Amino acid sequence: MELQQLWVQEAVESMVKSLERENIWQMHCLMFPCSTSCCEDSQASMQQVHQCMELRHVPLAEAQALVTSELEKFQDHLVQCTTHCNDKAKDSIDAGSKELQVKQKLDGGVTKCVDDHRHLIPTMTEKMKEALSSIGK
Repeated sequence: MELQQLWVQEAVESMVKSLERENIWQMHCLMFPCSTSCCEDSQASMQQVHQCMELRHVPLAEAQALVTSELEKFQDHLVQCTTHCNDKAKDSIDAGSKELQVKQKLDGGVTKCVDDHRHLIPTMTEKMKEALSSIGK
């Protein structure tokens, strides 16, 4: 089970690095020159400059919130799946199944959860890339 957990963790980390490199990094780099332009109007009040700068940070904040939200959903679904497997294994113990059978059932269930969720990562990545590309436009 630890191997499956490690695999999912590595796949998710790779996905996040890809999103950061291909999408969020650009937003970050664009945010600073845009924020600097807020200071070019010498007639603007400090409040106007701050509001202008805050607006320039909105796309990056939205992008980070989107990625965080999607990762939380993914993690919640994986936890629900593994919890269901654990509950089924506990029910097997109550029904008198042997420890080895219960462990095999639990391991098989967790492996299936990980495999099912592993196949969701590319689709989730494309969905996030599409959503990120429309932020701030």
